Amino acid sequence: MNNMKVLLVDDHAVVRAGFRMLLSAQDFIGEISDIDRGELVSQEYNQFQPDVVVMDLSMPGIGGLEAIRRLLKQHSDAVVLVYSIHVEAVYIERAIQAGAKGYVSKNSAPEILAEAVQSVVKGELYIESELSAETGSDALDEAEKYREKIDLLSPREFDVFCLLAKGMTAHEASEQLCLGYKTVANYNTTIKHKLNASTAAELAHIAMVLGIIKH
Repeated sequence: MNNMKVLLVDDHAVVRAGFRMLLSAQDFIGEISDIDRGELVSQEYNQFQPDVVVMDLSMPGIGGLEAIRRLLKQHSDAVVLVYSIHVEAVYIERAIQAGAKGYVSKNSAPEILAEAVQSVVKGELYIESELSAETGSDALDEAEKYREKIDLLSPREFDVFCLLAKGMTAHEASEQLCLGYKTVANYNTTIKHKLNASTAAELAHIAMVLGIIKH
């Protein structure tokens, strides 16, 4: 398929400019549009009608996971490729569960992104091969136990969980995600209930087991 229309979604202008350069160099890429927030995805999708949406995950506002979910709810045939700095399995799983057709690291070579775009537009599932992590069986067992609990979190709850697990206060998380403090505080209560955790330290441990934060 030639002259593919691509919609880039990333909150950093420099990153979007870099994506444009990478993709424009490909013969099969046609028009490219870009936006900086997940809230704008559905509106821009309606106007631009892209063949593929290249989506970041970590953005202020609703974030990438919720943006994917909302887009797919309106356009079930939308093709989303996640292009993220997060390489841990839990992020990949959440993205695919939300409806993404592919997942590529921002550290990957340009040809990987091009290959991924072509694959997902063809209807194939594409996950960069380098993203398969090697861990011991005990770690895998513990991670699987926590993944089952993490699956209970909504996309927005997962975003809040990641920030709280990294040591942010509810006030800091509310500013980062452009949410009200009370909303984040309510998410915090719900998250701890779903994960059977009572302290921020327990949230941090779960996040470390899943590779969301490093030891």
